[in-house]
Amino acid sequence: MVAALTQLPTPLREVSGLGDEAVRREVLSDKRPALLRGLVKNWIAVQEARDSAEALIRYLKQFDSGKPVDALLAPPEVEGQISYNETMTGFNFVRNRLPLTQVAEQALRYAKFPKPPSVAVQSAPIRECVPGFEVHNHLDILDHSVAPRIWLGNRITTPTHVDEWNNIGCVVAGRRRFTLFPPDQIANLYIGPLDFAPTGAAMSLVSLRNPDFERYPKFRAALGAAQTAELGPGDAIYIPPLWWHHVESLDSFNVLVNYWWHDSAGNGVSADSGFDALLHGILSIRNLPPATRRAWAALFEHYLFDAQDNAVGHIPTERHGILGDLTPVQSTALREHLARELKARQLKGP
Repeated sequence: MVAALTQLPTPLREVSGLGDEAVRREVLSDKRPALLRGLVKNWIAVQEARDSAEALIRYLKQFDSGKPVDALLAPPEVEGQISYNETMTGFNFVRNRLPLTQVAEQALRYAKFPKPPSVAVQSAPIRECVPGFEVHNHLDILDHSVAPRIWLGNRITTPTHVDEWNNIGCVVAGRRRFTLFPPDQIANLYIGPLDFAPTGAAMSLVSLRNPDFERYPKFRAALGAAQTAELGPGDAIYIPPLWWHHVESLDSFNVLVNYWWHDSAGNGVSADSGFDALLHGILSIRNLPPATRRAWAALFEHYLFDAQDNAVGHIPTERHGILGDLTPVQSTALREHLARELKARQLKGP
């Protein structure tokens, strides 16, 4: 049975007025989500958006390179909820490629419709589609190497999904509601296929708007652990790695800029993809006998997730090897080793 929410998520912690160093120290370092009220209120794009959607589009046109970006279009009857089709053989939208400001103008036209189609650009690289935009709209708390991306459209709901990176989303136009679930709620979210998802990232099959508690009873527990925040122009949100998040664009014209980055793996070396490691685990471990899987779980717990001293405290520092802080040379050697092993395995066949 589909029912209205019986337990509302708790408000996300909110901070404001912090300087760049304080944000890095008090927000980004502790890996807890936060609403950063007014973080980018001085961006020129935010000021243009406060004037009107038309003003913001004129501003974006100054930078539009004309390079097509990925866009999606969904019919009015899905009411902006991006998802699978009814048979789960495909998705409930179609894809297209257009210059960014053409999609923006399309969304603006649809604002006049009583029941408009849903249109959106999701995760377009700003340095490619609107180069120069970040000169006057930049986030000083992050290194310049962290490239911004733009999300633009009308009322779109991106279902609960997960990213493996740190994420800061900055609202430029419109309002957005974020609902976040801690990583440990994965078993209560009823996640769909890892390799077939509308957003490209694994997503929950439960509609947050109308959850079917009879079909998905454990989702009640997920709601009990959820946190939510509504952002307006100039506000930002920090989402730590692997926190599940549901995003609703609430107005007829919405723009967000986000930044994704990996944590350091030690000595300034950027971490590789944990998701790739998960896929390798599925390939190598998932179908082993239960006792063997439990044995591997103990090994992973010891070497990856337990306190580092438990694994190397009894070993002389100069012999920690890859169990210590990886150097760039060691990281490169590990990647080359894995590439050789995967290539050799591929050549052997199934």
